[in-house]
Amino acid sequence: MQIDANVNYHIKKSAPQAFEFDVDGVIGNLVSPELITTDVKVSDLRDSDWTPAFQHDGIEFVNHPSAVKDFEKGEGWQASYDQELIDLLKARIGATEVIIFDHTVRIDDTNAPRRPARNVHNDYNEAGAEQRLVDLVGERRSNEFHAAGYSFVNVWRPVENIIESSPLGFIDPHSMQPDDWMDIGLVYPDRLGQILGVANNQAHQWFYQSDMTPDEAIIFNIYDNGGRPHLAHSALDLSSDAQASIPRKSIESRTLVRYS
Repeated sequence: MQIDANVNYHIKKSAPQAFEFDVDGVIGNLVSPELITTDVKVSDLRDSDWTPAFQHDGIEFVNHPSAVKDFEKGEGWQASYDQELIDLLKARIGATEVIIFDHTVRIDDTNAPRRPARNVHNDYNEAGAEQRLVDLVGERRSNEFHAAGYSFVNVWRPVENIIESSPLGFIDPHSMQPDDWMDIGLVYPDRLGQILGVANNQAHQWFYQSDMTPDEAIIFNIYDNGGRPHLAHSALDLSSDAQASIPRKSIESRTLVRYS
């Protein structure tokens, strides 16, 4: 089944583009590069014959209940949840070592500190991934990761409730073209970064999984030095979102994975 959704593509320009965060010292004050809202058709994988596989498609949808239910009170939950993710990634994608370095809870509410990302993007370009690798493990160990093969992998799941609105959608990586990607800067008060923005291409094949529950998760690549696909993704704005009784709440966990 396909649904209609809106996404916000980036626009290719000759001048550098960037997101600027906490502008003028105001927390949450964001200056965004120009985006263009576009209607897309999205395939629902809930009852689909296609089951994407991480090794071929860079993404898997998994049933993975967690013992952690509250991700917002303190940090006492992190050790337990981190171990769950380590076990998951070793079992499902063949990771030998997993370093978890970021958890982000997003709530689709105007008062939330982190809302769903509504630009079509991927979290790292090559330069950003290489720098993040060194930041996390140092120069010497980064050579070991290069030799063994490594990925930056995101594990995403709903929190507390079924996702009724703003689900996370993906572009089939096999429908992407190299020139669909562009470098987009990230300007924070204390550091600089880069992501990959995505330009509109009518050949893009979008997909998602409807009605995801907290017992389900998505494992997807955001960088891989061995050639596995990485996934362009974005929150999807649906016509049914206005009828949703509970705003989307989700947690995404960024991990660095080393293979054998």
